[in-house]
Amino acid sequence: MIIRPYRDADEAEVIALWQACGLTRPWNDPAKDIARKRTVQPELFLVGETAGGLMASAMFGFDGHRGWVNYLAVAPACQRQGAARRLMAEGEARLKTLGCPKLSLQVRGANTQALAFYQHLGYATDDVVSLGKRLIADQ
Repeated sequence: MIIRPYRDADEAEVIALWQACGLTRPWNDPAKDIARKRTVQPELFLVGETAGGLMASAMFGFDGHRGWVNYLAVAPACQRQGAARRLMAEGEARLKTLGCPKLSLQVRGANTQALAFYQHLGYATDDVVSLGKRLIADQ
């Protein structure tokens, strides 16, 4: 797998990957999420590519206080081969060079596989409640 920044030509493959991984939700338009990310730190939107095409993605960002990762995805047929671990390591390294002291992420509570993966990488549950407010409706 080659890790590289997202390119505009990757959009359809990335959206298909997210759908195959169950990451899309009706209230989030994935094309709009991609367009928004392309305006802020686009170099931190990474994809994993093989000869067969795109097989992984992750959106990293740093707001000056904390780093975040969203849309970490690996094609179901390619999971459990180290691609997600490699993407996370690459994102962490890039954030560290920006001076990012901590990387945060959110996982749906029922996603025990993802929770176990992140715990294996050294992530721990923070004693916080995640709140959100939609400012712009995608639908």
